[in-house]
Amino acid sequence: MAARKTKGVTQTQVAGMLGRPQSFVAKYEGGERRLDVFEFLDVTEALDIDPCEFLARMRRSRDL
Repeated sequence: MAARKTKGVTQTQVAGMLGRPQSFVAKYEGGERRLDVFEFLDVTEALDIDPCEFLARMRRSRDL
């Protein structure tokens, strides 16, 4: 969610980029469902985020 909001796009816009309903984005952002690796790559591509850097930041935040 933070990455999406930083980019200034709505759930509906991301869903449109992914060809999915808005509820798809709401569910993974709310923790109701998890993304598989291919979905994760699609989301990072839609948000123009480097997936490796995103994962590295997540890991660093978990290690604190």
